[in-house]
Amino acid sequence: MALKVRRNPQQHPQCPLTECMTLLSGTWTASIIWYLSAQPRRLNELRIDLPGISAKVLSSTLKQLVEKGVVIRRQKATSPPSVEYSLSDSGRLLIPALEAIIKAGKQLKAE
Repeated sequence: MALKVRRNPQQHPQCPLTECMTLLSGTWTASIIWYLSAQPRRLNELRIDLPGISAKVLSSTLKQLVEKGVVIRRQKATSPPSVEYSLSDSGRLLIPALEAIIKAGKQLKAE
């Protein structure tokens, strides 16, 4: 007879790895963060940086990143009005992780 699995009554905090991977999840998320790490970008500039992404997916991904506090959206008072996206301080914390992934990818590709 199998033993019944007992549930732990105490709640545990979200795993830091899971939290970070949740922020980076999505096909284009890591690439968007990577391109924003160099300098602030407008929507059309990001579309040029990421030729395979649709405008709808880019807009929705940026909206999610703004809601999560990873990206800052600034509307500029220009004529016509323009919007610029940049990384927040929280978003900048992800850059070393992306650099490590890139380094590992280069090493795996060389093998």
